[in-house]
Amino acid sequence: MTAGSIGWPRVRPEVVAEVVAGLSARLQKRLDGAAAKLAERPVTSSGDEWRVEVDEETVLVLHAPGGVLADPSGVHCGCLLAPACVHRAAAVTLCPLADATDDPEQSGPSGPSGPSGPSEPASPTEPADPAAPTEQAADDDVLTPAEQAAARHLHHAAAAVLAAGVSGAGAVAQAELLRAAHGARAAGLYRPAAVAVTVATRIRAARSGAPDHRLADLVADLRELLTLTRRLTADPAAGPAAGSVTGSATGPVRGPVAELRGTARQAYGDAGGLRLHGLFAEPVLTATHAGVLSWAVDAGGRLSTVSEVLPYADPDAAAAQAVGAGNRAVRLGDTSLSHREFTRAGLAVQGATRSASGRLGAGAAVRAVRAAGAAWTAEPAAGLWAEPVAAQVERALAAQAVPYETRPAGSDLLFLDVTLLGPTSDAPTEHAPAKTPGGAPRLLARCGEDGPVVALRAAHDHPGLAHRANLALLAAAPGLRLRVIGRLERAARPELRLLAIGTAAAEESTDTPDAGPTDTPTLALPADRAGRVNLGLERLQAADVPATPGVQAPPLDPSAHPLDPPAHLLGRRIEQTVTSGRSALTPGTSTTAADGARLREAGLTTAADLLDALRTAATDHRRDVFGRVLPDDHSTFTTAWLAAAHYTEALATALCQAAWTPPEAHAWFAEPDSPGLIP
Repeated sequence: MTAGSIGWPRVRPEVVAEVVAGLSARLQKRLDGAAAKLAERPVTSSGDEWRVEVDEETVLVLHAPGGVLADPSGVHCGCLLAPACVHRAAAVTLCPLADATDDPEQSGPSGPSGPSGPSEPASPTEPADPAAPTEQAADDDVLTPAEQAAARHLHHAAAAVLAAGVSGAGAVAQAELLRAAHGARAAGLYRPAAVAVTVATRIRAARSGAPDHRLADLVADLRELLTLTRRLTADPAAGPAAGSVTGSATGPVRGPVAELRGTARQAYGDAGGLRLHGLFAEPVLTATHAGVLSWAVDAGGRLSTVSEVLPYADPDAAAAQAVGAGNRAVRLGDTSLSHREFTRAGLAVQGATRSASGRLGAGAAVRAVRAAGAAWTAEPAAGLWAEPVAAQVERALAAQAVPYETRPAGSDLLFLDVTLLGPTSDAPTEHAPAKTPGGAPRLLARCGEDGPVVALRAAHDHPGLAHRANLALLAAAPGLRLRVIGRLERAARPELRLLAIGTAAAEESTDTPDAGPTDTPTLALPADRAGRVNLGLERLQAADVPATPGVQAPPLDPSAHPLDPPAHLLGRRIEQTVTSGRSALTPGTSTTAADGARLREAGLTTAADLLDALRTAATDHRRDVFGRVLPDDHSTFTTAWLAAAHYTEALATALCQAAWTPPEAHAWFAEPDSPGLIP
């Protein structure tokens, strides 16, 4: 939430937890209402202080050096109940959450994270010494008692949030989750703590109706948080738990402890001398940060990233900040090359450092000078497009299951040669209901000569970015051949979030041996564009897209995709739980039986069993002698929801992979089995 024309400062998660915990039970019940009223009051800022006039007699002052409220003592209220007043708690509830690694004294580059690509900053500050060792617990194989206690606390807090849903997870529930996250981080469980803060941030976005809220992202993060804490709290000596939905067919439930812990900061290793060729850049826009992320390929074909992502105070100016960051200098050595220029040029780097995820360090020993770039149709960039499409899709799907901090850079990207077919829309079907009224517009394209038809989508829907306008211009040019870079959208039909486009590779005519390249329509870009466009940062002009002969886009015929089972019957119940909580899964017996019957008719017997188990767990309440529901830890319900959520993940991955393969290859497809659904 924001108030007035000035945004609130960011706040450390532990500050929110401490201030809310200081309220009496009576005031905690009034907290959500007080926050809603305070959000309507104008906010002014001067230097490191933010001021809010609560009423004619009360002024609230937030002291946030560097834009980060790092201590509860920085919140001052003039009312008689202060410091245990609801105004202080309401204020920290409205402030955007800061990352645990935010440093008010320095602002450095950050990279993206999250299941949807660069939508969240992984760490807004870079380590002072990029080559410094990563913080880690003394024993990589055994949890300490403090870690076990912190993991249990975090699991119980996350389970309570799931049971309450977005509608019931108010400020108090969020503060408890943040308190558990702070305890987990203090105990060395960095990865679960970071995911918990992300969950709290997404819940805030959902409750406030933020335009960048995506329910699928919240579901994915909550699933990851519950899975991590479940694996951390599992007994390693017990092996797979009893029951087909909780065990693993391949090993213990817990998994490598070091991987579950995560790291406090990304570790950087010595990469020596690198010859980098810029590829493209994309804007990064989150609830608290904005900037740019640039991609480059080295001589060996490995992708690397360098970014400039900073917090913002005014949400209305966030998109402009992201676009403007493209003109800022790349933070490598003494180079003055901007991010936009880097996408069409190169760098020769000495003393380079690089993280496991491909992020380049900007330490004092790094030296970089400008060098020539490489066309997308020339090596080493051309090798990215030489990988078979099916292999790229398999790689991207596998990458989505890997934590972002250890995921190789670009492993979730696809590099395709396509021919535009024209616009279409998502017509609602029984198995694929439209997510928005009337369906969302899409641009269809065909991969290669006879490859799958792919729906191209805007990478970001914010109107302040150029994605949507560029996609609309391309939709008017059917027949245009392009070389594209995009992020795989996991769906039952081939979909891609477009990030950058370039001129197509020239094709040699086969009519005569001495014939030159064929006259195939492609982009007509000015020389300074070097044959490529960063779709989020730069706008195409009508002259860049030559007129092409009209080509009719083929309709999205459901019969063309035989693998389109009604998995949404289970998927929407999983989402309903996150939205409305445990109480949402109490429809009539007839509805339960009808959904189960449809799933079984489609061959999804495991899905039907999981749906039955989820609804049974949701309604299985212990009651006292007066019939009143007794509180519980939601353990059985959480296990049932996790099993269903992991099943839908496995099924969605299988359907996406099948959608990119020829129909004759679909005979191998089968419903995921229930063992091992919870890793």
